[in-house]
Amino acid sequence: MKLGIVGLPNVGKSTLFNAITKAGAEAANYPFCTIEPNIGVVTVPDSRIDKLHEIYHSKKTIYTTIEFADIAGLVKGASKGEGLGNQFLGHIRETDAIVHVVRCFTSDNIVHVSGKIDPLDDIEVINTELILADLEATYKAISKMQKSAKADKSLNSTLETLSRIKETLEEGKSIRMLDLSDEELSDIKPYNFLTAKPIIYVANISEDDISDEDNEYVKVVKNFAKTENAKCVKICADIESELSELDDEERKSYLEELGIDESGLDKLIKASYDLLNLISFLTAGEPEVRAWTIKKGTKAPQAAGKIHTDFEKGFIRAETISYDKLMECDGLLSKAREKGFIRSEGKNYIMQDGDVVNFLFNV
Repeated sequence: MKLGIVGLPNVGKSTLFNAITKAGAEAANYPFCTIEPNIGVVTVPDSRIDKLHEIYHSKKTIYTTIEFADIAGLVKGASKGEGLGNQFLGHIRETDAIVHVVRCFTSDNIVHVSGKIDPLDDIEVINTELILADLEATYKAISKMQKSAKADKSLNSTLETLSRIKETLEEGKSIRMLDLSDEELSDIKPYNFLTAKPIIYVANISEDDISDEDNEYVKVVKNFAKTENAKCVKICADIESELSELDDEERKSYLEELGIDESGLDKLIKASYDLLNLISFLTAGEPEVRAWTIKKGTKAPQAAGKIHTDFEKGFIRAETISYDKLMECDGLLSKAREKGFIRSEGKNYIMQDGDVVNFLFNV
């Protein structure tokens, strides 16, 4: 999956990107430092994979990954081309979800593009530009669809959906605030609307505000996120930058010193998985221990197809055990089999997060 990191200039986007990807994107105290999107692939930390590797002494250990794109700071008028806006909006269209970084800290050393710290205003600037871009695309789509629907009545349902979307956008609301059915979402998928993409708001705070208590800026962002049924994660990009330079032991020690359980990156990854309805199933053995990402609700044959198309075509059954049950048996499949923990699942089995699976197939 690909997540696009967006926000106004100088809110900490590139600092966060550098921290979570260690990709070394340029981060400077002036607008439009980022023009072409920087791309970084992040390994998703998974303690289950670490433990299975220890048990099986696997030759290869493969984690799932997330791709982050650091997209340049948007400004007011981006939908009309201001600040190379059209180019940047095009970069957002290529992503599966949006990570919207909002500045929730004060600093005399880092200028704010509008001269004041106002998270709600910052969010409104970005959202307005995305809404305006979608509105323009909707007008064009409706005009074209009206002509096509005269010859093909089956297109009327899509036309109705586009009309609902137009009304919502004209009210200044994002498409994701509409309760669209799976069929309607499928109908509008080719248009790749910006405000239909799921979103996570990242409240970027200072080191002084690292605690369970939220500052006033963070509270504002969290309350707004609720209105869109969106996720909100509190992160200090500067601390994430420091953590990215440490080894595992130093990192653990530093987190304990700060009094926090997990890094901002871990929180962001969990929120991203939840946002996109993703889970991981696991395969384990001496040759390889690996995590595979699938959508919630995926059935066993389709999950098998993630490994190889032949597995799906010739699917017989899936020998499955939950990771937690396997750990109860010290990771020993023989012990798990004796206890009756290993299940034989057929074609209609819906995969669960943490399933450790062996697929049986015949081609």
